[in-house]
Amino acid sequence: MSRKNKNILLSKVLVQDYAAEGKSLARVDGKVIFIENAVPGDVVDIRLTKSKKDWAEGYVTAWHEYSSDRVPPFCSHFGVCGGCRWQMLPYSMQLQYKQKQVEDVLQRIGKVVLPAISPILGASQSIHYRNKMEYTFSNKRFLLPGELHDPAVSSLQNVAGFHARGLFDKVVDIDTCYLQEEPTNRLRKAIRDFGLENELSFYDIKMHQGWLRTLQLRICTTGEVMANLVVGHEDPEMIRLLADRLLQQFPDLTTLLYTINKKWNDSMNDLSPQVIHGKGYVIEQLEDFRFKIGPKSFFQTNTRQGERLYQVTREFAELSGKETVYDLYCGTGSIGIFVSRLAARIVGVEVIAEAIDDARENAALNGIGHARFFAGDVADICREEFFAAEGRPDVIITDPPRAGMHESLVNKILELEAPVVVYVSCNPATQARDLQLLDAKYAVTRVQPVDMFPHTHHIENIVQLKLRR
Repeated sequence: MSRKNKNILLSKVLVQDYAAEGKSLARVDGKVIFIENAVPGDVVDIRLTKSKKDWAEGYVTAWHEYSSDRVPPFCSHFGVCGGCRWQMLPYSMQLQYKQKQVEDVLQRIGKVVLPAISPILGASQSIHYRNKMEYTFSNKRFLLPGELHDPAVSSLQNVAGFHARGLFDKVVDIDTCYLQEEPTNRLRKAIRDFGLENELSFYDIKMHQGWLRTLQLRICTTGEVMANLVVGHEDPEMIRLLADRLLQQFPDLTTLLYTINKKWNDSMNDLSPQVIHGKGYVIEQLEDFRFKIGPKSFFQTNTRQGERLYQVTREFAELSGKETVYDLYCGTGSIGIFVSRLAARIVGVEVIAEAIDDARENAALNGIGHARFFAGDVADICREEFFAAEGRPDVIITDPPRAGMHESLVNKILELEAPVVVYVSCNPATQARDLQLLDAKYAVTRVQPVDMFPHTHHIENIVQLKLRR
């Protein structure tokens, strides 16, 4: 197979395995081919889009045989919205591939000595598991392949749903999403129908025009429900009419807010949600810890699995009640608070000041008086005068974003020499990179994958490290 001729078609290729990021893998003439939307066991034709010396990327143009492992997807939007890319696989097999992904990246990228990796903790509930959803209102509907050349079907329709995968300006009109419990679908449809009845403008992302933009929903295990409607400009009368409709139709809606967003992007960080009804936040619970979640707060998206993730984190911290625990990238303080009863002191550090405000409120809500939270960069805050006031860490818990830890923070952890480090990651590949750096002083002693997002390729992984003496 020519390296330069990338736009060729490969016929009747057997898909052999899964690779990282949800892609499948085949081999042709010694070259590894990465493929989207295929299952090991499929026999397919592949159109290459990229071709290097040892590997290539492509997409399926035709199926000759389907894998015996395939199951019928339960969602009518599967393959279009891109939210649940593994619905065609039994959940047990999804877990097998996720386990393999963790093992592969830790060995291939981390290149450190590993203990036996514990079996992945699967979710007891593989649908309706998300506590947070965000829907988009748009005046451009994504057309299905069969509609593209039908002159009777126009993409100029007002819809509510999710961005089509890979397209920033087209939205899939969602009928039923299975990621969140009701009233998620009924609320979205009620707002969409209100907009259609009153001839309101749905947002046009290219032209930066329109009133209805997005809808954020929080549905908690406590039964509390929060809706935040994001609109493009002020319209008090229409907000009042819509709020009256929603509160009449959804008496269980405990908090209703609206937010004006005149920016090009959808980030909530610099916006000011306004309370229409309720207390302006919801309460979620992990074990018997309660957490206040506002419209701009970060919280684990899967409450039930988030609880299991934190239980493993607490176990890996090996606390006796005497330790000072540093919770880095602490967000709203949830991990630190969760482990606090087994620690002498909790010190949380987070760069986002508003998250630190939430962390302090959550500590007070749970009667945690021995936790202190600080806003700023860890490398800047953790200096000798800080340790003199707060104590040096006996245990460090770090839960960075997908990009992993900055090298300066890795160096700071190596400098601190805490006896135990617990690394919680939503991206095992960047975690493996950081483990290789930490290997200068730390040994990996325990590894526990946790599946937070069934039917997707995303996975969380917890690693315990201990200082080499």
